[in-house]
Amino acid sequence: MHIKQLLNEWAGSARPEEPVIRSTIELPLEQGARLLALQEMYPGRTQEQLLLDLLTTALDELEAALPYVPGDKVISEDDYGDPIYEDIGPTPRFLALTRKYREQLQNRDADTSPPARG
Repeated sequence: MHIKQLLNEWAGSARPEEPVIRSTIELPLEQGARLLALQEMYPGRTQEQLLLDLLTTALDELEAALPYVPGDKVISEDDYGDPIYEDIGPTPRFLALTRKYREQLQNRDADTSPPARG
């Protein structure tokens, strides 16, 4: 999602609930003032929702901006039959680490969840 899409979403309905992890941050005065301005402009959103949306959008854009570095291994062909080489840049590492930490967080949550009743 891009920032313009985010602004359109904020003008619309509230965001659905998703599983979360708790995190606390301290904001510099200027960023705190900007966050409060956004909350007043979009009263249907909490500060936490605004921060989550901004962080999600920034991470999505960061992932898209990671450079593709072609390796030696051909992993596919494009529509014209030209080879597509595996990416040995930072993207595969970022995606692998993201999966690793997602699994760790999910397992941690599963370990602390109350037992199912039945």
